[in-house]
Amino acid sequence: MDNLKQVTNPYLPFWEYIPDGEPYVFGDRVYVYGSHDFFGGDVYCMGDYMCWSAPVNDLGDWKCEGVIYRKDQDPDNPDLQGNLYAPDVTIGPDGRYYLYYVLSTRGYVSVAVSDRPEGPFEFYGNVRYPDGTRLGEKAGDEPQFDPGVLTEGETTYLYTGFCGFGDKSRHGAMLTVLGKDMLTVEEAPRFVAPGAMYGEGTGFEGHEFFEAPSIRKREGKYYFIYSSRPCHELCWAISDNPRGPFTYGGVVVSGCDLGIDSYKPAEKPMYYTANNHGSIEEINGRWYIFYHRHTNGTNYSRQGCLERIHFREDGSIVQAEITSCGGKETPLRGEGVYPAYLACHLFTENEVIYTAWSGWMDDRFPKITQTDSEHQEKIGYIANMRNTATAGFRYFDCKGVRRVAIRTKGYARGKMEIRTAWDGECLASIPIGYANVWQEAAVDVRIPDGIQSLYFTFTGEGHLQFASFELIV
Repeated sequence: MDNLKQVTNPYLPFWEYIPDGEPYVFGDRVYVYGSHDFFGGDVYCMGDYMCWSAPVNDLGDWKCEGVIYRKDQDPDNPDLQGNLYAPDVTIGPDGRYYLYYVLSTRGYVSVAVSDRPEGPFEFYGNVRYPDGTRLGEKAGDEPQFDPGVLTEGETTYLYTGFCGFGDKSRHGAMLTVLGKDMLTVEEAPRFVAPGAMYGEGTGFEGHEFFEAPSIRKREGKYYFIYSSRPCHELCWAISDNPRGPFTYGGVVVSGCDLGIDSYKPAEKPMYYTANNHGSIEEINGRWYIFYHRHTNGTNYSRQGCLERIHFREDGSIVQAEITSCGGKETPLRGEGVYPAYLACHLFTENEVIYTAWSGWMDDRFPKITQTDSEHQEKIGYIANMRNTATAGFRYFDCKGVRRVAIRTKGYARGKMEIRTAWDGECLASIPIGYANVWQEAAVDVRIPDGIQSLYFTFTGEGHLQFASFELIV
């Protein structure tokens, strides 16, 4: 284990923005397929599809496989106005890899194909009825969105849908069954989970389907993973059959840890969130949930995260905490320098759940961001930490930590308080003064041995930028 790289969240470099992650194990590597945001982007999914992969036994060692599919490869996107929304991948009966996606400007599903999981992929066709009409364009069809796919034998199950709250024209998540050519509809769409306006009496109340359908099989059961009506959470429903019916199960993960009551009140939000998208996968004998977080104070610069998940004996999933390290079972070493962008918690005394399309948040709330200039050191950091702003990091395996140093700058004056719980006793504080360039300051402090969280709270005036901290033994 000592030669393995540490698992962190985000699991990719700070400058990479791959949301909507669909993880799959092919051979001895795990591949993540997602859409592609940009730092500073003003809409979703501005980039071409990228793929990243890692050895199944080392989820800290990610490799960029490069661009696997460009938006100019779709023949219906000559003006490039269509962005590549969240994709999914499956292995067809012929052993090839099929990538399903929907362009932002279209309401039908497109497919690309490759001989290798890392691509490159080439355009293959559109999902269509036997008469050639594209799925989503036949009279009575609802628009297609966010494809999730599962292939068993010569049959592919295609799950799609988007159901915004207040829109009664969208009824729920749809399942369409495809034939062995991976394109032709063999069974017309049927609804397998109720939309945001149709949950009453279904068992999905309060967690109705919003978007992001995904499907996985475990021990003979089919787990339907989706983003629910609150949109910051990924939920699960279960069935004995890929055709359903699916029974609502619970929440897999929330982008702000709503529902978690092990270290805080269940309804206290711990991060600024918005939509969510991802899925579960078994990797090297352990199950994980891949999801994304929001950065830069907007909805449009999302980064992939992962957490270990656990199943109860009855097959139900225990909601995972959001962490800086992918789960309490893999804590970070309790020594060394850590970038502040690893914060899994970010909040002030004013509780807010959603980024709310941002803008106004910049004036009052901290945000994870990065430098974006050739004249600056390229780093990720937390900006705009004002009075009571707190950055939390979970978890560290602490042994003999005796001193903590921080790297900050900004027009701020006050102190940075250090705790091991969001509402815990202040163990030490570091004075903060005005600084135009990054500077370091440290304090002697005794962090209790064991698995610990660390919280840094700025109290004072002005706005502080927080780059990193060091645990010194």
